[in-house]
Amino acid sequence: MARRFTDGKLVIASHNAGKVREIGDLMRPFGVEVVSAGDLGLPEPEETGDTFVANALLKAHAAAEGSGLPALADDSGLAVNALDGAPGIYSARWAGPGKDFKVAMEKVEELLRGAEDRSAKFVCALALAWPDGHAEVFEGTVAGEITWPPAGNKGFGYDPIFTADGETITFGEMEPEMKHALSHRADAFAKLVRACFGDAT
Repeated sequence: MARRFTDGKLVIASHNAGKVREIGDLMRPFGVEVVSAGDLGLPEPEETGDTFVANALLKAHAAAEGSGLPALADDSGLAVNALDGAPGIYSARWAGPGKDFKVAMEKVEELLRGAEDRSAKFVCALALAWPDGHAEVFEGTVAGEITWPPAGNKGFGYDPIFTADGETITFGEMEPEMKHALSHRADAFAKLVRACFGDAT
């Protein structure tokens, strides 16, 4: 059985403002005070894992040890079927040191040029770690396809080129509430909440 979260404060083990904001929104109903690793001045650990789960655990443990508080880390990315799952765990790295996702999106489109199969999925692994070394991990996915040109500026990362199955607009065009209802992060978060938080009060 998963360990219950009973603390009042949680570190979001990320320096990505969009990701911190999204996770903070998801945590709000549980009355948990959220602070980011960036706000605490914690360094970003090198992501040496070969899966989303491994990298999420690495980041969560580093933030929990560095802060002395429970920490929640997300490792997520875009997996394009015609590219054998790329960019996958390298999704952020495709954006380069300047984290320019316009460059990353153009690279995806360039590699897909002429491909009949434009199906893809977003994958999210969430790791919740405590300072004593215990951790819980949850994975979520959302299927869709790559669309071009990019549309919308409400999301972050690859959101402007991803349209979820059954939808007519990209994640970049969606209001946060709509994206939260069906995203890969929301899927993983729902599993985390059921296991570690119970119902929102």
